[in-house]
Amino acid sequence: MTAPEHFLVVGSGSIARRHMNNIRAAYPRATVDCISASGRELRPDELPEGVIACASLAQALARRPALAIVASPAPLHAEQAATLLSGGLTVLVEKPLSDSLARLAAHAEPLHEYRDKLVVAYNLRFMPSAVIARQVIESGQLGAIHSVASEVGQYLPDWRPASDYRNNVSAQRALGGGVLLELSHELDYLQWLFGAMRSVYCQARTTGSLQLDVEDTVDALMTSERGTVINLHMDFLQRAPVRRCRVVAEHATLEWDILNNRVALHEGGGRTTLLHDDPGYDRNRMYVDELTHFVDVAQAQSTPFVTLEQGLETLKLVEALKRSSATGASVALKDL
Repeated sequence: MTAPEHFLVVGSGSIARRHMNNIRAAYPRATVDCISASGRELRPDELPEGVIACASLAQALARRPALAIVASPAPLHAEQAATLLSGGLTVLVEKPLSDSLARLAAHAEPLHEYRDKLVVAYNLRFMPSAVIARQVIESGQLGAIHSVASEVGQYLPDWRPASDYRNNVSAQRALGGGVLLELSHELDYLQWLFGAMRSVYCQARTTGSLQLDVEDTVDALMTSERGTVINLHMDFLQRAPVRRCRVVAEHATLEWDILNNRVALHEGGGRTTLLHDDPGYDRNRMYVDELTHFVDVAQAQSTPFVTLEQGLETLKLVEALKRSSATGASVALKDL
């Protein structure tokens, strides 16, 4: 397998810079170009050393990159990914796939035509603890699953303390912000672990405490096609960060502590077994592993770990949750 020679990154925010730094470290001989998501001119000091700023997408494509990472605000994802795929590039698109099904539908044809060259960046799947949790669930050793509880929360102003949180993408509806889109990792991994959802009931609220125009807290009850009942809580409000999933089953309770990269199995008689425990795990590792996988897809050495279809199912789930909250009624996914 040859090393990739030329990347293009669309966007210059924190996640875009992470991707650029990882490319420079993993593939030091590769050319890395960057364009602003908004079309503004980038200053050299805004980019990692060695990254080349391009004035427009047309100029960037004329330089003939082979791989592209779309790390712009969510409303731009589908259009930019479709353009890049149509230009012959392999594309890693940041989550979520879009901010709405309607916007995605406008670019559906090229996305579906080139879906084998599209990877959706739900990087939590690359965590070692995620892989182990899935192996245990799929092995059947837990027996019948009675219930699942998933929780994620962190105080939004603490995400990026150096900037005013109200100016960040997460805080603005027009840029695809809000708990449901920003924290859609949970919606992806819950379907990855327990299968597609059949119906949802949701209350999404804007408390007002953060002065946002998006939902900052969500509580949902979801039922999978397999009949698994899942309680989900997501927020931008908790001062002590939390990210975890608990599976209550016939033979044991499985606890996946995502922040500490830990998986514990609680069995009868008070027995607890740590199946994985690595709190010192470098969280950038999952982004590097995702990048390596993306390169493998580009070189036809692998198929997308997170597919277009899976990204679409997660976006459908977001819309179902929003519709349920707006109507006060349960929503069936088949109705979307």
